[in-house]
Amino acid sequence: MVYQSRSGPPHIPWLEPDVNDHLESLAAEGTKAVVVVPLGFTSDHMEVMFDLDTQGAETARGLDMAYRRVPTVGTDPRFITMIRELIEEQLHDHPRLALGADGPWPDTCPEGHCLPPAGTGRKPG
Repeated sequence: MVYQSRSGPPHIPWLEPDVNDHLESLAAEGTKAVVVVPLGFTSDHMEVMFDLDTQGAETARGLDMAYRRVPTVGTDPRFITMIRELIEEQLHDHPRLALGADGPWPDTCPEGHCLPPAGTGRKPG
């Protein structure tokens, strides 16, 4: 897991490890190919395109490393359908969809669910 940018205002340091630094580390370990997945982004906007498609690809090329960036979901009909279904769940009395045996996550946290870290003295919220 690596990062391509900072999180928050300009005075906040960039998140680490940086994707380009990590590519260099991987190449030093003998990695010959990478697949980059922009998990935090839903569309191919300029940050994804410049940081990953331009800078990341250039770094990999300079390291003689095969590089492939997975597309973001963008306007994929399945993603749009999921967003519509989530909205309908909130607006209407639709059944809540979920994958797996645990069922859907509740909209509000059940009593005692979000416990503070041990030793903080804070009460569960």
